This record gives sequence, C-alpha cells and structure tokens, in this order.
Amino acid sequence: MGSSSYTEDDLSTLDPSTIYVQELVKGGASIPIPQQFIRLNQEPPPSFSVTTATPTVDMSRLLSEDDHCHNLELHKLHSTCQDWGIFQLVNHGVSSTLLEKLNHEVEEFYRLPLEEKLKYRIREGELEGYGTRSRGDGKYDWVDTFNIVTNPVHKRKPHLFPQLPPSLRSTMECYLSELQKLAAKLICLMGKALKIDEKEMMELFDDGLQAVRMANYPPCPQPDLVMALTPHSDITLLTILHQVNGVDGLQVKKDGHWLPFNFIPDAFVVNVGDIFQIFSNGVYHSIEHRVSASRERERLTVTFTVLPNSEADVGPSPSLINEHNPPLFRTVGLEQYFNDFFTRKLYGKTYLDHMRIQNGQQRAST
Repeated sequence: MGSSSYTEDDLSTLDPSTIYVQELVKGGASIPIPQQFIRLNQEPPPSFSVTTATPTVDMSRLLSEDDHCHNLELHKLHSTCQDWGIFQLVNHGVSSTLLEKLNHEVEEFYRLPLEEKLKYRIREGELEGYGTRSRGDGKYDWVDTFNIVTNPVHKRKPHLFPQLPPSLRSTMECYLSELQKLAAKLICLMGKALKIDEKEMMELFDDGLQAVRMANYPPCPQPDLVMALTPHSDITLLTILHQVNGVDGLQVKKDGHWLPFNFIPDAFVVNVGDIFQIFSNGVYHSIEHRVSASRERERLTVTFTVLPNSEADVGPSPSLINEHNPPLFRTVGLEQYFNDFFTRKLYGKTYLDHMRIQNGQQRAST
C-alpha cells in the first residue's frame, strides 16, 4: 500500500498483519472495522464516578539526604508496589526540554508517509519493527507500534534503530540514557525497600535487556467494538511509560474493577512487571491494565521496558527465601521464560499464574 487510505475491497483481501490502523482511519466512518480488530464481550469500565486517586511517588524525596524524608517516601514506594503495582513518578529528573523534543520527534515519525514507515516494518518471524501484531488469538489491537530492542547495544537490529531519522535517533539516545539511570535507581530503591542488597539488584539489572515501544492509537469511529491494548500485565521487571500528547485511555484493574487512569502532566507512569512480582516472591504485584480507544483523538506514548540480563534466572530472590517463606514461583532461565510466554495467548495475568508453584509442585531447576 502507498500512503493513501484503504478501500473496502482492500480490507477483504489484505493479510491483517499488513493493515496499519493509521491508514485505516483515513477512510473515515464509511470503512468497516475489519473483523480481526473487533473484540466483543469486553469487561466494561465502571459506570460510576471514580474518586480513587492514582498513587504518586516523588523521586526527589526518595533521593533526599534527609533520612526522615527518604524513609517516608521509601515506605510509600514499598506500600504502593504492594497495593497497586503502578504509580506516577514525579520530580523524576528528566528534563522537560528533552521530553518536549522527544514528543516532537515521535509525532513527526507518525506523520511520515506509510512508505517511509514501512522501511521499518516487522519482518516475517520477528517481533521488532513497525506494524500491528496479533495477541495470539487472531485478534489485533487498535494501535500501530514500533518496537525496538535498544540494550545490549549489540542486539540492536541494523535495519531498525541505526536507520531511524537522525533527529529522532539522537533524541532517543539521550532519552534512553536518562531512562537507564532512572530505572537503575528505582530498581535499587525497590530492592532496598524489600531489604535486598543493592549488589543483587544490580546483578539482575546490569546490562539487561531493554526495549522501547513508540505507540500510536488512532481514533476509532466505533471505539466500543475494539480494544486499543488487550488486558494484560507486563512480563518485565519494570516499565516506564511517557505520555506524548496527554490523551487518556489507560485503565487499570484494581480490586476486580477497571478504573480510568488520570495522568499527571510531566509524570512518568511506572509499572511493576511480572518478573518483579516473581522476584519479590509475591510481595510486590504487577497490575493488569488495558487501553481503550478514543472516538476523536489519537494517543501517542513511548514505553521503556527493563528486563534482567540474559544470564539471569527468573525466580524469587534467594535473599527472601527461607523455611518460613518458601518460593511461590518457579525459577527458569530468561530464554525459557520468553519462549514459554510467546507460545501462550496474552490475556490478563495468565502467564504469571503459569509461573506459580502449585500444591505439590517442585521448584523447577534452571
């Protein structure tokens, strides 16, 4: 396809993985939503007014040299990771100038003609690149994404990150450098709150797998028929989300109910990932979340994901396991963890349940 919108005849013949949602909406409300995007029987958001405030954590207070201030915020971080598994990080230290530049570059990328973006399209059998992807059930989310592994540097695919428009590539490098430092501080602080030695935390995190995901959620003429992002928990250690254009749509599942997530301007949204829930032996909790489509506005985000290094095992921290606190999750190598994940249908927290030790089940050897 060129940069023009699809026709109804196109949609009847194209492979759904080659349908780009940005191009689809150019046809307006007259173009039917392809069957592969339609998701019926979704759990509805609450119909009542939600007053529960999303928790915030102040990075400047966490890093304060005032012991009282630091300890209060560390306790807040700990209880938030236990009770919510998601929070808005304020005073994070990443400059507003850099974030404004990143916002501009991401918006410019998604304004490129389709033929330019297709230089980065997802190749057969791969997960990285630009495009849409099935969630394992034959259904597609109402979003175009660009996924790239950014660390370790030698794992960057030569046709992706190195070939980005120079201004975007330069800005993204600066952003990734800042986010790496921020993630390292957060992970060590979360370890401190769990009373795990910083050395153990850094061995898990140091030179680990990191990736960035630029997402464009176009407006949808019938938003109730689609899901912009399927309900799931992140399989990561930690996920840091940056809102590019301030459009809402994120919802989190708390105490069995879907709640709208209202963003604080300039804050990052930090998710505890499944690996951290496993590593903390269930003390911290990853949170199930989803994204609804908007009828009027597109939503743009940049997500930075952090995983352990390739030599690490995924399992409960040895520091937390004893005769009074047995492991609740299996321990597997990172490669097996990924392989098992990608052979399963993504929905809710089903993969985390797969990692749990059932009654009588032995702890898997690594």
